[in-house]
Amino acid sequence: MTDPSSLTPGSALARLTEALGSDSKRKGPPPVERWNPAYCGEIDMRIAADGTWHYMGSPINRPALVKLFSTVLRKDPERYVLVTPVERVGITVEDAPFLAVEMAVEGEGEGRQIAFRTNVDDLVQVGPDHPVRFERDAHGGVKPYVKVRGDLWALVTRSLALDLVAMSEEKTIDGAATFGLAAGGTFFPIAPASELDIA
Repeated sequence: MTDPSSLTPGSALARLTEALGSDSKRKGPPPVERWNPAYCGEIDMRIAADGTWHYMGSPINRPALVKLFSTVLRKDPERYVLVTPVERVGITVEDAPFLAVEMAVEGEGEGRQIAFRTNVDDLVQVGPDHPVRFERDAHGGVKPYVKVRGDLWALVTRSLALDLVAMSEEKTIDGAATFGLAAGGTFFPIAPASELDIA
């Protein structure tokens, strides 16, 4: 399996790692929205649907390196990119770039507070700035996502998704019965009640 630390100088991964060296000790994510270097093409990096990062076909097995790259990930209108002050390269993301793997819940109804931890240790509290959206999978099931930052979302793992659906309630919106999740003072619709069979 590929060990990115052993890559030859000048490779795409080595250049990115070197460019981020001074930023790796920064508290909080770097200001990638303010960086606009030239686009340098695609590199052979992929974030699989299960959240695993791959480089040249092999998983990146160093969690610290994955976390470092995750801090410079951005969603441009055309593609996902890794951005440093000097370089911007495209990567492939199969579903969402992150997974929400842990959840904490306090309270009930619209006063309920929900916080998620992602697979790269971002902490996100659900609310207007970090909404939850629900999509349908190929089998008609519900797939929740929580916004992490910018236009980057985390797919909520299946076990946590079941917990979210269990917390859902019916509310009338524009005269129609709608199932959704109340959290952070906001109601996040899942689907019209007529489309779901929730016991």
